[in-house]
Amino acid sequence: MSSKNLTLRTAFIALFAALISLSCFISIPVGTAGVPIVLQNMIVIVAGAVLGVDGAIAAALFLIAGAIGFPVFAGGRGGIASFLAPSGGYLIGYFFGALTAGLIVNVTLSKNSKPTLLTYIKVSVAVVLGFAIIDIFGTARLAQIIMKTKHLSFAQSIKPALLAGVAPFIIGDIIKIIIAIPLSVKLRSALSKYLS
Repeated sequence: MSSKNLTLRTAFIALFAALISLSCFISIPVGTAGVPIVLQNMIVIVAGAVLGVDGAIAAALFLIAGAIGFPVFAGGRGGIASFLAPSGGYLIGYFFGALTAGLIVNVTLSKNSKPTLLTYIKVSVAVVLGFAIIDIFGTARLAQIIMKTKHLSFAQSIKPALLAGVAPFIIGDIIKIIIAIPLSVKLRSALSKYLS
């Protein structure tokens, strides 16, 4: 890899980390679960779908910045305590969601490919699975909290966790997925000459 390519790659990772961080200011509280509607989950998945596995590096930079106290998490929060909050599982899921989307596009798409129907299908799979991974991690953390506070088994706490942490967000997530797919395809195509 040439130094120019490494510089561009690093710049795009930093750019997406910054976009994820800046999107913390778009946060709408919902219900009593302590999990807000955010734009960050979409930006994280777009990062993976556009940059491939480098999108997970962008997500990791964002998570590290938040962990050391920068106010980059939803609502301008930061610090290690954010990972222990009800939304903490979603934060961890951001890395794995971006990684999943990135691995899917890295394995199935060439960086120089022109968008085709097959490109849209593969990016759709990457985006949907990325969102699902985030929800799995988020639901697991909520279930853990419900299990401890309501003295239930983990299996018994899954349904209330899904009702509190996934159900209220389904329509919003579907809208974000519908936006993320063509956005990812267009950005990936536009940036392909820089990402190869």
